[in-house]
Amino acid sequence: YYIKKAFNNGFGKFMAGFFAVAIILALGFMGAMVQSNSIGESCQNAFGIPSWVMGAIIAVICAFIFIGGAHRVAAVAEKIVPVMAILYVLCARIKYVPSTFGMIFKYAFNPTAVIGGSIGFAIKQAISQGVKRGLFSNEAGMGSTPHAHAQAKVKCPHEQGVVAMIGVFIDTFVVLTMTALVVISTLYTGDGILSGVMTSSENLDALGVAKTNLAQLAFGSVFGESFGSAFVAICLLFFAFTTIIGWNLFGRINANYLFGRKN
Repeated sequence: YYIKKAFNNGFGKFMAGFFAVAIILALGFMGAMVQSNSIGESCQNAFGIPSWVMGAIIAVICAFIFIGGAHRVAAVAEKIVPVMAILYVLCARIKYVPSTFGMIFKYAFNPTAVIGGSIGFAIKQAISQGVKRGLFSNEAGMGSTPHAHAQAKVKCPHEQGVVAMIGVFIDTFVVLTMTALVVISTLYTGDGILSGVMTSSENLDALGVAKTNLAQLAFGSVFGESFGSAFVAICLLFFAFTTIIGWNLFGRINANYLFGRKN
């Protein structure tokens, strides 16, 4: 609606419609598939449940919630977030935190990492991966989160704008930083299983390490293999599942914009 307000002509109408279609496809379909796939892979790693079985279960539960309401699930998920954040802090090996930051800055400004292959390709990959990870992490600049913030009842729009900005900060600079600290401090420093290992795909495959189980290995090194994998799988189940619910809402809002609301 604000795209149409900004461009009060045919161009604005086209761009608003294009945006609605893009959000429906990106979040209502593709994004939900990525989230459900993450749930399936983590549960398969932790509990041995085939990923397609978890996918079917998630689809059934989502259908039930979409028909009814998601208030109870959201209430449960918001209570788990602080607990997860606290456990993240407990999992980081404090004595290795300084060396963890040292590794981050060392490899970030290592000329070999930048020049390897070609500078242009390295920069392209860094920008591409950064944008993709950022959009999936906090959706900043994507135009999707205003669907949620527009639902809030506040005296001044500025208040909700501050909430939106704080959400990006907490997600990206707090939670994701803690995730990186846990993974690096437990796996790459001291006696971690990846300490001194060149992170090529061949070396990681030989150690049974993949991007889908990296966090589970990190938590498992502190809590024990079984509990660590289960903890990550359960947390991911709650957060990815609630993301699917929220994105369904965004998709429905845009579908209502395109086709009208049917009571």
